[in-house]
Amino acid sequence: EDAFRGSVDAALDILDRSGLAEVRRWLLPYETDGDAAMRAMERPSIALPALFTIQVALARLWMSLGIQPSGMIGHSSGEYAAAHIAGVIDLEAGLRIVSARGRLFETVERGGMLSVPMAEVDLAPLLTAGLSIAAINAPRLCVVSGPSAAIEGLEADLTAREIEAQRVRIAVAAHSPMLDPILPQFRALMETIELRAPRLPFVSNLTGDWISAAEATSADYWVRHLRQTVRFTDGLQRLLADSDCALLEVGPGRAMSSLVRQHPERHRDQPVLSSLPHPDQPVT
Repeated sequence: EDAFRGSVDAALDILDRSGLAEVRRWLLPYETDGDAAMRAMERPSIALPALFTIQVALARLWMSLGIQPSGMIGHSSGEYAAAHIAGVIDLEAGLRIVSARGRLFETVERGGMLSVPMAEVDLAPLLTAGLSIAAINAPRLCVVSGPSAAIEGLEADLTAREIEAQRVRIAVAAHSPMLDPILPQFRALMETIELRAPRLPFVSNLTGDWISAAEATSADYWVRHLRQTVRFTDGLQRLLADSDCALLEVGPGRAMSSLVRQHPERHRDQPVLSSLPHPDQPVT
């Protein structure tokens, strides 16, 4: 697809010029390097710019086919792709941000994240020192973030209560106090980025409501967005208030589509579509 290829090439050219040619190598690996590419994609400094590149390219492809968004939401780093499509940041700025975020993630103390099928109000009292609710993905599905030992302790506590939690495959305690050491560097970067008022509406992870021009153009907003809880389920509720809208996942896999389908505010006949298959789904 010319639109998709052109968008990916444009992003990879920027990354190449920025000294990040590794992203091209592992996003488009030789067949014999498949296992090495999977390991490389576990590094945030590779995974985040690769993810942003694919999200943006898919959005550009759909838009080239006449599918124009009436509203958008991203999950955590996905909000940068939404901000780019909305005109808040240009492509080079978006790649600078996600590359810096990934690089900074690799400098913090290793931690963990745990997906827990509980509501925020019920889960919060079980959290010990150092643990935070990193994301609220559904009314009864949260992600807890923090030091590895504390995550292991919570997992054991939940097992004793017969609550089945799942580890998130990441060694970074995102959206937790463990990111505090990198916030000054991230703020310094954001203060160099030209931020413009959005031309298309998108929902903020920070508030769960439509982002304002003042928020989108504030470096402080983006620092808090990096550190604080992702209120994804609140944002979905805002989108689903329009019962006539169809929801299209623009990124790899079907995780976001799955969350939409489970949301209590979704009408039964409301279309939910994915752009790409699940990694385990055969492609013919």
